[in-house]
Amino acid sequence: MQGSFYRFYVRENQRIHEQSAWEWLLEHASTLGFRGGSAFRAIGGFGRHPHLDEALSFEYTGAPTVVVEFIVTDEEAQRLLGLLDREKLQFFYMRVPAQLGVSNPSAAESATAMSSV
Repeated sequence: MQGSFYRFYVRENQRIHEQSAWEWLLEHASTLGFRGGSAFRAIGGFGRHPHLDEALSFEYTGAPTVVVEFIVTDEEAQRLLGLLDREKLQFFYMRVPAQLGVSNPSAAESATAMSSV
């Protein structure tokens, strides 16, 4: 199956309706029917500002970046991007085309059948 890998970059202290942006993205993706998503805290990096942010530095005063990732179908991606448009939210993200699949699918089907017995 064809799909895409989406990676959103948000600040840990960024809020949407009194909720952290990364939690908001994960919660709404789940509500939209996504099969999974993950959030990771960055330990260092730089973006549009030229200074290096390092979460482990004693001098660190900024908010670390949180990366939120989804591997989705094009239809799922459109639902999320449509929600962001309706909410007038602006996030920097990247998208990479992806081939979606499950290794040894017959084993997964057997495990599902066994768990329902």
